[in-house]
Amino acid sequence: MSSVNNQIKHPHWLLFALAVGGFAIGTTEFATMSVLPYIAQGLHISEPKAGHLISIYAIGVVIGAPLIAVFAARFSRRSLLLILMAFFALAHLGTMLAPNYYSIMLFRFLSGLPHGAYFGVGALVAAAMVPPAKRTQAVGLMMIGLTIATTIGVPLSSWLAQAVGWRVIFLIVAVLAAVTVILVALFLPTSSMRGGASNALRELSALTNRQIWLTLAIGAIGFGGMFGIYAYMASALENITGLSTKIVPLVMCLYGVGMTLGNIIIPRLVGRHVMLGLGWLLVWSAAMLALYPFALHHPYWVCIQVVLIGMSGAVGTLLQIRLMDVAKDAQTLAAALNHSAFNAANALGPFLGGLTINAGWGWASTAWVGVALAIIGLIVWWYTLRDERRESKE
Repeated sequence: MSSVNNQIKHPHWLLFALAVGGFAIGTTEFATMSVLPYIAQGLHISEPKAGHLISIYAIGVVIGAPLIAVFAARFSRRSLLLILMAFFALAHLGTMLAPNYYSIMLFRFLSGLPHGAYFGVGALVAAAMVPPAKRTQAVGLMMIGLTIATTIGVPLSSWLAQAVGWRVIFLIVAVLAAVTVILVALFLPTSSMRGGASNALRELSALTNRQIWLTLAIGAIGFGGMFGIYAYMASALENITGLSTKIVPLVMCLYGVGMTLGNIIIPRLVGRHVMLGLGWLLVWSAAMLALYPFALHHPYWVCIQVVLIGMSGAVGTLLQIRLMDVAKDAQTLAAALNHSAFNAANALGPFLGGLTINAGWGWASTAWVGVALAIIGLIVWWYTLRDERRESKE
């Protein structure tokens, strides 16, 4: 790893380049939710139908992450990053120019394909730039672009959708992706990330690795509650806290602030003790979610609580490092599958939260769904640790 680090003359600029790509991906993923009314109005369709644009993107992520990781295994990581972000840029240009709903659906699906593979390969590149003890910090910094998108990208997109039109958002994302391509080409030397060490069969070996599946289950289950809270946060803030529609987006930005702080602070605290950090982070998540229903009745307290809940988002960074540790010869596929797991969490949390709301349990009931999922994730974490120790003894 030190040889790789020595070949990269400007590691901080490379981390910035990777973060710009993360910001572009985070903006298109989260901002689409905030501008759905404008998309529906522009396409003359209902909001639920416009919501399918979110689902089709997530499907693209789930399908694209493993397929790209397997079939592009022999590409160098540098080449793969450049290809992925160039494709991402073109898909967003297509989304902006698409004339109707069905063509936009196609381009949204195509836009989702590079998502997981980009973060997976980017995490491997970031980790290879630094000594082993600092891998978690490096991956956390690379992921900051995604978390900042929830703080800046989402409200900015909402404002632009009102002022200029929703299509400009996809143009901006395409430009950011193109900037990422240029920066990666400039700051990631060709010689530092040569490919050919892996192949499709080696990558597919990840599918037989029980530790990889257990780690993915921790993310898909334990992280689901945070998505459930976020999906219905605006309604809870309006109906329980009594905040105006103008204030709610500002409070929701605090969620992104918490995620950004979490990815800066928690990786530094955890260091190389990734599994221990994961366990404590799931405990933290359960505790913070349990306080959320009470905080909703106090405007100032709920602002603090949203930040504290958002800090749990650092679990994504820790899981990324954990997957690298257990993947053996299937590094690219395992790293990319992390984001397939999070998109599964993105489906699970809001779905279960919606069931409790429809059952008449109220907007705050999503927190108890989150607590339950965090506890189940903690049980999976405990079993994963026990299984790993048993394997090491055999």
